[in-house]
Amino acid sequence: MDTLFLMNSLWVMLGAILVILMIGGFILLETGSTRMKNAGHIAGKTILTFSIGSIVFWAVGFGLIFGKGNALIGFSDFLYSGYDIDGLSLSGSVFFLFQLAFAGISLTIAFGGFAERAKLAVYLVFAVLFSVIVYPPIAHWIWGGGWLAGMGQQDFAGSTVVHLTGAMAALAATILLKPRIGKFNKDGSANNLAGHNQVFTALSVLLLWVGWFGFNAGSTLSVDKGFFGFVALNTNLGAAAGTVAAMIISWIVLGKADVPMMLNGALAGLVAITASCAFVDTWAAVLIGFISGILVFYSIRFFENRGIDDPIAALSVHGTAGVWGTLSTGFFATKELATVGKPGLFYGGGFHQLGVQALGVIASGAFALIASFILLAIIKKAMNGLRVTEEEEIIGLDMSEHGSYGYPELLKAEQTKQKAEATV
Repeated sequence: MDTLFLMNSLWVMLGAILVILMIGGFILLETGSTRMKNAGHIAGKTILTFSIGSIVFWAVGFGLIFGKGNALIGFSDFLYSGYDIDGLSLSGSVFFLFQLAFAGISLTIAFGGFAERAKLAVYLVFAVLFSVIVYPPIAHWIWGGGWLAGMGQQDFAGSTVVHLTGAMAALAATILLKPRIGKFNKDGSANNLAGHNQVFTALSVLLLWVGWFGFNAGSTLSVDKGFFGFVALNTNLGAAAGTVAAMIISWIVLGKADVPMMLNGALAGLVAITASCAFVDTWAAVLIGFISGILVFYSIRFFENRGIDDPIAALSVHGTAGVWGTLSTGFFATKELATVGKPGLFYGGGFHQLGVQALGVIASGAFALIASFILLAIIKKAMNGLRVTEEEEIIGLDMSEHGSYGYPELLKAEQTKQKAEATV
């Protein structure tokens, strides 16, 4: 076994660990961005659904993506048992774990649209269906040798495959679940159901930022020539530019430097640079991130003005930024770095690559949205609704779904209040 094989395996294993640790970042992000009465539920269901997704990916997901098949789907390599994979210069088991982590992140993004109102059982069933029916076809089309890969679709680490797919599933959920109680007034104006812990949210962004080096730089699948360092550099620049842009635009429009919007800008920058991090120069990475920070600000306002309740801004951070990130390579991919597809519009490639990128966005986004909507509609019919009762939602999912608060002191305060009311 040669040294390069071992070094590649070690590097991608580190990447897989970093991506799986991003699940912790998403726990803090969703928990901090929502209310205290749902904190334990959110943390627990995230671990549980990642576990379900892992087993399903092992059983069928990996084979549907990377198995031998046709332009639409794979049909082999189910129940993966640790064997090495032809054409890979690293351990097959490491590659499997790395890809499993990506599927788990996409599922976690999708569940952002369920927050604070969906039944636990719905999470569990949709985790299985998403991991079999929604995510694998799109991943196969772009990463598994499918029809978009044949056209030269550029999506280095998943702005479309992971982020847009998850966001479209979240959109289907928000439409069918409808807004949380108290989010909108009768005249359509929105109320701010503020998250309970801004520090959690900031810490989540830092964890996700660091994890993204595994996400993007790990996707090189190799240590050869140290190219992963260039990818990591672009990743950091995109995130930084998104942070600054979101802060500036919120300050100008709102008159205050909005911290949650700044944090969303950082994540939008990370999502946008995910597709292009290996295909563009550093100056373009800054521009891509900066534009994403502005886009996420207006996208959040756009969805809210249309009565869509998106508790953790999944549609904007992962959807809108994912679309922009995928399209950006059609403008900025250089001749030297376009190892997949062709150079972008500004590097002599004309509109060809931009057209391919747009087609990938439309086809993948439409499939994820329609498939998720149909699956959730079936679940809604079969399980007598997707949403907890009004009383359960008001009490909070910690108590109604699990019988205990994520914060024990909150339970004690509630019990004390109830005793005081009983003695009056």
